[in-house]
Amino acid sequence: MDFAIPQIRVQRGFVAPARRRRHHTLSPAAEQVVSLPLARIIVKNGVKIRIMSRNVTVIGLISDTHGLLRQEALHALEGSELIIHAGDVGKSEIIDTLKAIAPVFAVRGNVDTESWASALPETEVVTTGTATIYVLHDVHALDLNPAAAGFHIVVSGHSHKPARTESGGVLYINPGSAGPRRFQLPVGPRRFQLPVTIARLDLAQTPWKLDFINLCSTSIKD
Repeated sequence: MDFAIPQIRVQRGFVAPARRRRHHTLSPAAEQVVSLPLARIIVKNGVKIRIMSRNVTVIGLISDTHGLLRQEALHALEGSELIIHAGDVGKSEIIDTLKAIAPVFAVRGNVDTESWASALPETEVVTTGTATIYVLHDVHALDLNPAAAGFHIVVSGHSHKPARTESGGVLYINPGSAGPRRFQLPVGPRRFQLPVTIARLDLAQTPWKLDFINLCSTSIKD
């Protein structure tokens, strides 16, 4: 028996107009599709739309690899139905390696300046059957109102600090840095090492379940 190739709807490189961005909402015309297992295909207004037969529920979140993709990260991401990379990828090979696990959506970070990175959008919108996720590298560059725009989750990186906050009904997630270990000021004998982490988001549960996974078994503090 042949199975249809399943899909999720996404919007690549979503950037609200310079003016009135806070009132911007999703535009169906900008939607694309990305392959995932098990879906059906319908045709609407002459356009093929792949409708997932089941929701994407397990999403791996990774950021700030800076050219280093640890085996521990690959192991922790196994079982993900979708992987989101929140920027500062460092090497194009990292995206290719992650694609062997699941479909990958990545945004461009401030260190992604080489020619290969020009194909990465500054922002990304991923719509699953449960939530609409807005992705950018630095949450301080967010110049729209996620709730008003219809987003349920905002994923970002840049700070290298794993974090979860909620505001206005929107869940903000920073999976932390999965790349080289960094230090947090103050420096010296009392300096602190930032953890090396990814996150795993499970949308099948209510409320949604978010786990941060420390990729290094050593102490995160000097």
